[in-house]
Amino acid sequence: MTNTKPRVLIADDERSIVDIVARFAEKEGFDAVRCNGGREAFDCLHDNHADLALVDLRMPEINGMEVLDTIRRVDPGCRVVLMTGYAGIDSAIEAIKQGAIDYLTKPLDFERLRRLLRSVHEERNRRRSLMRVDSDMAKRVEYRGMIGRSAPMQALFSLIERLAPHVRTALIIGETGTGKELVAQALHQAGPRKNHRFVAVNCSAVVEALFESELFGHVRGAFTGAVESKAGLFEHADGGTLFLDEVGDLPLSMQAKLLRVLESGDVQRIGALDARHVDVQVFAATNRDLAADLQAGRFRADLFYRLDLVELRLPPLRDRREDIPSLVAAFVAEFGRRFGKRIHGLAPEAERQLVAAPWTGNVRQLRNTVERACMLTDGEFLTERELVPAAGAYQASVDAPLPAATATGMTEPAPATDSLFAIEREHVMRVLQRTRGNKQAAARELQISRRALYRLLERHHLEDLISRRVVESVS
Repeated sequence: MTNTKPRVLIADDERSIVDIVARFAEKEGFDAVRCNGGREAFDCLHDNHADLALVDLRMPEINGMEVLDTIRRVDPGCRVVLMTGYAGIDSAIEAIKQGAIDYLTKPLDFERLRRLLRSVHEERNRRRSLMRVDSDMAKRVEYRGMIGRSAPMQALFSLIERLAPHVRTALIIGETGTGKELVAQALHQAGPRKNHRFVAVNCSAVVEALFESELFGHVRGAFTGAVESKAGLFEHADGGTLFLDEVGDLPLSMQAKLLRVLESGDVQRIGALDARHVDVQVFAATNRDLAADLQAGRFRADLFYRLDLVELRLPPLRDRREDIPSLVAAFVAEFGRRFGKRIHGLAPEAERQLVAAPWTGNVRQLRNTVERACMLTDGEFLTERELVPAAGAYQASVDAPLPAATATGMTEPAPATDSLFAIEREHVMRVLQRTRGNKQAAARELQISRRALYRLLERHHLEDLISRRVVESVS
């Protein structure tokens, strides 16, 4: 079980100072990790998460500034205080610039050290309290599996409640990862068919040649391989709800047949002479601009207006950032229980990164990011150390940075940064490299729609990288 006390790492080449400071910290409620010199501190950093590190500036082999630099990389949630018997304004300023929170001179002022220890303890407790508040808020603003305190989400929840008793067809519109299926399930659960089946099908994942059989079924011998009769999804959902995800990818040949079933309620299996009547409510979802598809002839107008009798739009996560703390708190609680870890919150920089990130994959991407961060952490607080490799399975933390494309299409070294925005950009560039600029293949590997990929390329100014095929030279 994770330790509930804060932990301080003490590194000094004078063992007596290590022992004195450690005993003092333990009286203040800390667990102390004793390190005799910088090299031993390096070993301890990889095995022990610390809330605070007290590090001597001048040590043989590895000095305090090198230890500070390593802590900022491997345990960014750890606060660092440098200690020295050779005080100097220049070294103090440099320590603060490199990320230390304070600079203590020897002989140590133990009253000042006590204040430092207590401030770290209080900040830790404050982060835990914030997570509890966010968790409580998540429970209060949760609606049938969805979390949202923002005005757009509260309006959506209210709309679902009003529509659910009456709606028979609905069109749910939103970007990838916004939770369109959760909206469909909420409509189902809040309506009179809640005790009947909810059947979901992803229209973009079904082979076109098998679409008619999947939706409407077939009789034995209707085509090669039809060794027995099979009911389609409409019959399977009889009395309940059929959810057509990514309906914009439905082939034109199937759109007319779907429209006929929606209007008549009659389903005819392939090879059958008679139709069967079904009582099904149909909810469809898409991340595409169906109005544009209508103009381009890719989607039937009569089907669109039949489905669009009721329209529900899901806002992207970037437009409701006030929901991110509650979502993160709910995800941390869920995955903490699943992985048997006591995770009490986020380090301040980690929280700032999560709130500021673009989240092109929306709530799904946020959830996956938090899940993988919870897998990786060995402390009580998630830090940017876990978020960097977790954000979308990006590998920027272990791979050399890729060249970044300039406005002219030339390449230059990418800046060293841990921001999720930069990590996302590098990951997209890697995918473009592997797919040699093939947008369809890149979208498939990124698990997003083509339209979402276009927005991603525009946001990161990578359109020119595609057009000039600069991506082929990225190594």
